[in-house]
Amino acid sequence: VEEYLPEKEYLYTGMTKEVDRCKMALEKAAEGNAVSVVCSGDAGVYGMAGLVYELSVDYPDVEIDIVPGISAVLSGSAVLGAPIGHDFAVISLSDLLTPWELIEKRLALAGEGDFCICLYNPSSHKRKDYLKKACEILLKFKGEDTICGYVRNIGREGEEYHITNLLELRDTEVDMFTTVFIGNSNTKVIDNKMVTPRGYKGV
Repeated sequence: VEEYLPEKEYLYTGMTKEVDRCKMALEKAAEGNAVSVVCSGDAGVYGMAGLVYELSVDYPDVEIDIVPGISAVLSGSAVLGAPIGHDFAVISLSDLLTPWELIEKRLALAGEGDFCICLYNPSSHKRKDYLKKACEILLKFKGEDTICGYVRNIGREGEEYHITNLLELRDTEVDMFTTVFIGNSNTKVIDNKMVTPRGYKGV
């Protein structure tokens, strides 16, 4: 953004400083400035929109507008083909703000319901085995040959995708720049793309 609007003032905070960043933005807005909080993907999907609204109760005169973006569940889906063509669930494997026990429950229920599943934050330096744990939970409800895919560096230089199955995914190494898709019982591979049918008759 800065290279396109160099005349603007820019304020930064690091990772895990989201509350500070949003408070800073609200304080600047309360002073009469037009302020933008920039996040990757969509601000309402694991982004800053909810936090800004939560903190805005202390800044009643600040007007908030949310500009929609494209979350990784959508941009990654386009790279893979059509993996979320039917009902799907999006689950983050990060336990920084959500207890792992609750994440496990959500995985189990999504697996039991035969949802297509998109996993955010499948791994980090401190959570190297979380994708494996998630796959082991899902293998209780989904077949080993369930079609899966993952995309790394979505929309960035070095973007790549891979199609695999749930058993192989369990032992796949991924990083925090990877978004994972797990199909339902009808998901298939067409021309090296992951496709979940909507269910049209005669197709």
